[in-house]
Amino acid sequence: MGEKNITLKIDGEEKSYPAGISFLKIAEEYREKYQDDIVLVMHNNRLRELSKKANKDGDVAFLTTADKAGRKAYRRSVTLLMQKAVFNLWGDIGIGVHVMYSIGQGYYCELVQAGGTAGVTEEMLTDLKREMYRLVVADLPIEKRSMNTDDAVALFRELGMTDKEKLFRYRRSSRVNIYVLDHYKDYFYGFMVPSTGYLRYYDVQKYEDGFMLLFPDKNTKETAEFRPSQKLFSTLKYSREWGKMLEIDTIGALNDAISHGKTQELILTQEALFEERIGKLAESIIKSGHKKFIVIAGPSSSGKTTFSHRLSVQLSAKGLKPHPFPLDDYYISRDKCPRDENGELDLECLEALDVELFNHDMCELLAGKRVELPIFNFKTGKREYRNRFMQLGDDDVLVIEGIHGLNDKLSYSLPIESKFKIYISALTQLNIDEHNYLPTTDGRMIRRIVRDARTRGTSARETIAMWDSVRRGEEKYIFPFQEGADVMFNSALIYELAVLKIYAEPLLFAIDKDCPEYMEAKRLLKFLDYFLPMPGDGINQNSIIREFIGGSCFHV
Repeated sequence: MGEKNITLKIDGEEKSYPAGISFLKIAEEYREKYQDDIVLVMHNNRLRELSKKANKDGDVAFLTTADKAGRKAYRRSVTLLMQKAVFNLWGDIGIGVHVMYSIGQGYYCELVQAGGTAGVTEEMLTDLKREMYRLVVADLPIEKRSMNTDDAVALFRELGMTDKEKLFRYRRSSRVNIYVLDHYKDYFYGFMVPSTGYLRYYDVQKYEDGFMLLFPDKNTKETAEFRPSQKLFSTLKYSREWGKMLEIDTIGALNDAISHGKTQELILTQEALFEERIGKLAESIIKSGHKKFIVIAGPSSSGKTTFSHRLSVQLSAKGLKPHPFPLDDYYISRDKCPRDENGELDLECLEALDVELFNHDMCELLAGKRVELPIFNFKTGKREYRNRFMQLGDDDVLVIEGIHGLNDKLSYSLPIESKFKIYISALTQLNIDEHNYLPTTDGRMIRRIVRDARTRGTSARETIAMWDSVRRGEEKYIFPFQEGADVMFNSALIYELAVLKIYAEPLLFAIDKDCPEYMEAKRLLKFLDYFLPMPGDGINQNSIIREFIGGSCFHV
């Protein structure tokens, strides 16, 4: 019998290959046609690693380091490379590494020894770079192995990876994939590149108590420059310490708390800490002088609306008269709104707001005059006036919420001393385990999927489809201004993904396999599968999470 052939459609062209050929072999033919390195493949709308074999006819599309999934695979693989280098250099004296959080285009990491942080010197980082480079030049294969979940738990116990051991105790699946690099074994949340030879662009740079593992950005063949974000780092560190205080800093630890019936205690403790932080923030606003404009900005699904109300309650308790109102009321009419490169309304650019009118009204209020404030009618797409008058007395303050709040171009005519700027974001303090940090954007997207399905009738597919556009707007209009805030506030709740899981899973399962958004839905479902579900019955009515799951005492 002759060898069986399969037909693959690649870049619009049908080609015949022997069944069982690896995608890696096929990718070699196309390497020169792509500007960026090919690292993954889509076969019949299913994401695969290049080491996999093609056994069926169908459509093939290569993914490069410029694609979202390809970029994640590259970063994941460089992280494994770094871990292996640390193990080679210092494993025999018990030094390991923890990947803590994402900052800019890199991961902040710390060396650990006997449960505590180990010091990092420039000399050590030089050795680390040299060892990583040696492994890249050696072009060692990164192999995937499937093993029984119980065996994986035993393996991680033996390797001293207690976070992973705890994580897999709650794993429903009977098998788990482990990656092996030159006998070094670990679990990773997602796919890898085929070998270390692919990993040519990275850097390590000393930062705080540890170091940054840096990756390329849009230029995939050049490591991005590291720009320290001191306020973001401090907020992440504080949140991490907060999680440790509650003895919940990984998903496995959260699952332990849920399975041991500690959910009500967890909710009450978390909310008490949250309220204490908002109270301290209200005190610092009062102590900072005669502020009349408290501006709150942050990315999508940060809980800005609930936060502005809870802050207002605390300010009231301390003798001020706060007036929350959204910047959205200063939108210009939809027929005059700028459009993006696709011809769609660009509601996220500063020019979508009537900046001149906003400054005029705010200056009048600051001068003690009585001003009629606009209300934007989202049904008609026009600004209206409905007798909403405002006059600021000595104790009155405006609590202004909107994405451009931190941009001084919005409030250019207001004196700096009259403004107090707050950046809010849901910076998840949990990690999946020692080496897999939990992306804060995933937490925010799940928040938005749940909220928009409930309040706007938007499907999970529609939310996922627009998410890249939302993220581009954040990169352009929000993140560049975050370090200019007076205070950075983390709105993530340690237990929230266990609660959101119950609401999000049915919405994600509704996405059809033929949809372009299916792959992302499948990834999010796999991610949520790590969490035990937690009912939200005992959650306070004023909780941030109520903005998303419903039942809030505020009009959100």
